[in-house]
Amino acid sequence: MMPRAGAPRVLTVAQLSNSVGDGAYYTCSALYFTQVVGLSPARLGAGLTVAWAVGSLAGVPLGHLADRRGPRGTAVLLALATAVAVASFLVIRSYAPFLIAVCLYATAQSGLAAARQALLAGLVAPAERTGVLAHLQAALNAGLAVGAALGGLALAHGSRGGYLAVFAVDALSFVVCAALTLRLPAVAPVARPVDDGPALAVLRDRPYALVTLLNAVLLLRMPLLSLAVPLWIVRRVPQLTWLASALFVLNTLGVALFQVRTARSVTGLRSAARAVRVAGAVLLASCAVFALSAADLPLWATATVLVAASVLLLIGEMKQSAGSWQIGFDLAPDDRMGQYQGFFATSVAAARTLGPLLLTTTVVSWGVPGWLLLGAVFLTAGHAMGPAVRWARRDRPYALPEPGAAGPRAAATG
Repeated sequence: MMPRAGAPRVLTVAQLSNSVGDGAYYTCSALYFTQVVGLSPARLGAGLTVAWAVGSLAGVPLGHLADRRGPRGTAVLLALATAVAVASFLVIRSYAPFLIAVCLYATAQSGLAAARQALLAGLVAPAERTGVLAHLQAALNAGLAVGAALGGLALAHGSRGGYLAVFAVDALSFVVCAALTLRLPAVAPVARPVDDGPALAVLRDRPYALVTLLNAVLLLRMPLLSLAVPLWIVRRVPQLTWLASALFVLNTLGVALFQVRTARSVTGLRSAARAVRVAGAVLLASCAVFALSAADLPLWATATVLVAASVLLLIGEMKQSAGSWQIGFDLAPDDRMGQYQGFFATSVAAARTLGPLLLTTTVVSWGVPGWLLLGAVFLTAGHAMGPAVRWARRDRPYALPEPGAAGPRAAATG
């Protein structure tokens, strides 16, 4: 799970640190705010939706700040801001402070993701970035699994003190993340030329916006195992309710073990677009197999079908992740890496915000036709990524060609 020594390993350990805290937080936060603080599920859901909407809007300007002020210092400040937001949950007892705190949390998290991507781009050679990101994703999933186990202990204990201990661990994990980030070499801020166009140029970059939109569509796979599949199982085969958590664990461990290996085949824009196209087809197959579980099968056969669909979902997820990382980096100019990564990350926020409503409507309410429709959407988005990448690459002389292929940069330096 660990990359080579140096900046890639420090970045991975920092990711592992805060993902352990986040795993515990995600496991316990909903029950804490509803059962201990006393918020209704509807108000909790509305607050989180507002918070992630605010966070997605803040990603671009905070990424721009990382470009102009330096990504390392910006990442450290945002990691500490996240720690403060989580620590504030220890004393929150009403809705208004909760809303302020979760908005700060989502904003700091979105900005931290953009600043960390810009920092990685400044410290890691372009040819290594996707591989390093694969290690980061593996560490993320391993940390979430460990954190979820810690959160499970708090849930089993069932006391307010147990919940507060989880928040304290999460806050501390971001302090550790900030300390580790300070160990990295500083990346010099990029000075903006006087005649270099608008400050937030990414907002006028239509090809990059299209690529980001297609990525958001493919990321609708994110709430499948955490929301849609458990609801589907409860409705169709309540005897297998226990399997929902097992499928989530299978996915988490699968990414931790195989994401790095899967990313090795992605070396440039062409192979990245191909990986996303394959991901769309595999996600369609996964949806079709999930739909098959609605058939009147023996219980063991239904469980087998659900496991097979989850394995296909895992493969599609890892392919899509590796391809999208390469695309997001290679199409972003070096002097605006932070704001472009902040914009590309809005696809994650969009999937988190809109995904639950869209998936519960299509999959849970419509059943088999909904699964097939969702699969067709994945297939279409995956195939559309190739033409979108080619459109975006036409006016980008800085976009790296596939290794061994001629391209604008190769021609310029040859």
